[in-house]
Amino acid sequence: MLTYIQINAAKPRAKAWNLSDSQNLYLVIQPNGSKLWRFNYRFLDKQKKLHLGGWPTISLAEARARRDEAKKKIAEGIDPALEKKRARIAAKYAAANTFQAVAEEWLIKCERDGLAPVTVDKIRWLLAKAYPLLGTIPIAQITPHEALAVLRKVEATGAYESARRMRSVLSRVFRYGVATVRCDKDVAADLRGAIAVPKVKHFAAITRPSEVGALLRAIDGYTGHKVTVMAMRLSPHVLLRPGELRQAEWTDIDFDEAIWFIPVERMKMRRPHRVPLSRQVIAMLKELHEHTHWWKYLFPCLGKPRKAMSENAVNQGLRKLGYTTDQMTAHGFRAMAATLLNEMGEWNPDAIERQLAHVDTNQVRRAYARGEYWDERVRMMQHWSDYLDLLRDGGKVLHGHFGKSTARR
Repeated sequence: MLTYIQINAAKPRAKAWNLSDSQNLYLVIQPNGSKLWRFNYRFLDKQKKLHLGGWPTISLAEARARRDEAKKKIAEGIDPALEKKRARIAAKYAAANTFQAVAEEWLIKCERDGLAPVTVDKIRWLLAKAYPLLGTIPIAQITPHEALAVLRKVEATGAYESARRMRSVLSRVFRYGVATVRCDKDVAADLRGAIAVPKVKHFAAITRPSEVGALLRAIDGYTGHKVTVMAMRLSPHVLLRPGELRQAEWTDIDFDEAIWFIPVERMKMRRPHRVPLSRQVIAMLKELHEHTHWWKYLFPCLGKPRKAMSENAVNQGLRKLGYTTDQMTAHGFRAMAATLLNEMGEWNPDAIERQLAHVDTNQVRRAYARGEYWDERVRMMQHWSDYLDLLRDGGKVLHGHFGKSTARR
């Protein structure tokens, strides 16, 4: 049997060597000088080894006690090495089971699954509001009352839509927690109907032809930054969402086929999209190409050209022209087109919806409506650009503030 003096006097050698104690307990002296307790045993006719810790942190008496405890477990039909491994895994999960840890892990998965960066940023922004109250609490211990407190705090600011989205994000984190065995249920699911329902607010848009013409002439007279001017000029022609427009890359444009391709990761509905390019749009894109073709984005950010243009650039341009948020927005160009194209009565409503990249909420109908109405959309988009030119040419190019005057026409 070993003694303290023997252990203390043992010196490292070129290769690891052992000092035996008793009942298969021994001390391994490593070449670097460390001394580690080991216990050899048989379990289900297999030779196995249990690591008991290092000396002097684990004393000789403690090592013997751990050996005896292991022998007792073996007698009970329990593999001590396997039990230790399971305990280590449980401890690892216990250290990573707070709400914030689970949420951050889920976000990494979202990024890996291809969720759009702008969407991930919005989710991070919402979660940052939840962390002060929930972040350090083990996710399995969070009650519906505690989750509701987070929603109430956001709701109290009047941000009802943010509170609604917050509940959805919390629910997704809890569901991920259930899937990874960190909690038993989605407590946020119980909170549906517990917060104020946001009123539906449509994006402001100009839809009267005479006012559309005035807006187009105002845009032509805008003297702001060239990139912003081109974004404002293109917006009414292409029917894209503001984010899809400003994040467009030159590799998306096929001048030969006259098509603007938008990959799935940049689409709100997570479906790839194509925009037929009219002659007018092609001309504008070629003009823009002379100014920004050496950058990744069609509309690079002013001062930071490796990034896309600010999401508020077009809206700010509209404000400088005198149009208020109640009169016209960047998103309103889509409503403008949808309204006027439907009023023409010449186009299949499904073709218009497909060009707007809307998804039919009726799953059965969507399953049968597989055509993209491409040929009709090509004709429609050329007709739409021609129509906008007609409205724009209804008067001379004007300069100044048009918001108030056009609103009264």
